[in-house]
Amino acid sequence: MSMIVYLIAYAASFLLARFKFYYLSGAVLIAAALWLYIREYRSSKNLIHLRGLFSLFWVGGQGLACLKLSRLQGDWALMTWICLGLAYVGFRIVFEVLVRLYGSGQDNYSRWRSYEGNPRPVFHMICAVTGCSLICFITEAVVLGYVPFLVRGVPHAYSEFHLTGIHYITVSCVLVPSLSVLFFHMRKGRGRERTALAVLIMTAVSLMIPILCVSRFQFIFAVVLAAFTYISLQKSFHPLFLIGLLAVMVPVYLVLTIARSHDVAYLNGIFEMRWEKMPIFITQPYMYIANNYENFNCLVEALPEHSMGMKSLFPLWALSGLKFFFPNLINYPIYVDKKELTTLTLFYDAYYDFGWIGVLLFSCLLGLVAYLLVVKLREMRNPMGYLLYAQMAAYLMLSFFTTWFSNTTTWFYLIVTGMMAVYYSMNANRR
Repeated sequence: MSMIVYLIAYAASFLLARFKFYYLSGAVLIAAALWLYIREYRSSKNLIHLRGLFSLFWVGGQGLACLKLSRLQGDWALMTWICLGLAYVGFRIVFEVLVRLYGSGQDNYSRWRSYEGNPRPVFHMICAVTGCSLICFITEAVVLGYVPFLVRGVPHAYSEFHLTGIHYITVSCVLVPSLSVLFFHMRKGRGRERTALAVLIMTAVSLMIPILCVSRFQFIFAVVLAAFTYISLQKSFHPLFLIGLLAVMVPVYLVLTIARSHDVAYLNGIFEMRWEKMPIFITQPYMYIANNYENFNCLVEALPEHSMGMKSLFPLWALSGLKFFFPNLINYPIYVDKKELTTLTLFYDAYYDFGWIGVLLFSCLLGLVAYLLVVKLREMRNPMGYLLYAQMAAYLMLSFFTTWFSNTTTWFYLIVTGMMAVYYSMNANRR
């Protein structure tokens, strides 16, 4: 039923866009995305069900892009429509086939159990990650000679605040709030108030680092990961509680926007909205979602040849250091419609590598991984499993934003999560 509704809505959106009824074209996909998510939520009672999140944000993001509210946006190539559709169809088909063969995991989800574990190893992880992140941040600030938050009149101060290799450790602080959620969930009022206070202090430090880096994304990512970790641990979570989360995030986002010297005139000059009086608090999130689909279309129209898998292997070349010895391994241009707007979609590199076949295969793989995580959510014995689920949920929610799985930082987070899972397994029974 859900697939039929999606295909009908997608065909209608395509035809309406061809006849330049852009508002209707976008509205159809946005309505379909909301319907798919609500249906998934009612069925699973899981607010962050991975299939539901991907349906809402990937399909809904495309719907926003179809509205064409900026002069930067134009009609998409037929291949763009095919690829954007395959990205969802492949994911959903694999997920649905596995549900029919092995079950949905909803019975396990409804049989809620309060996760219990040893908070001591998690405390060690919080200390280690926060300490390493803080040391690396201080090192970058000393070597580079500035702290981005304290610099004025430089819109791209954060972009230059990187030391090769070290910055991956600096931004690992985004994992600490989620670890803190796990710590307090397992602690459950047990003694050692000084330990709890230390965790709160380290959590505050971990959130201050992206603020000092004026990285809105890292701050939001840290908060979202913590929220998703918390939700995954609960029997139920009312959607209205998200309002409180937004009340914390929005002011910090605005402060960081000002700190990055991104005033209204600067942003409006970049976004080129058709209605020039549109409020910036609508314009900015809209363009950070919609223009990524335009960049995908730019790739489709401009790419001279496919990279045959080399583009997606960038994390391997970066983490191994091979990129310094063989620069041609990473010498692939990025095709975007405007140099200031460089965010992409989750499937950008998949198309770069193998065209529509790459998009379809990658979406099928995502569907497989998402299914396994959803089914195992209530059976996890290692708390790092909840952190892994939260990361996957964040990547699918922000599927319109960037090429997560060909991003070195993503794999660094996954490697650190794996190392912490091993550490917890080795020390879970120690007191």
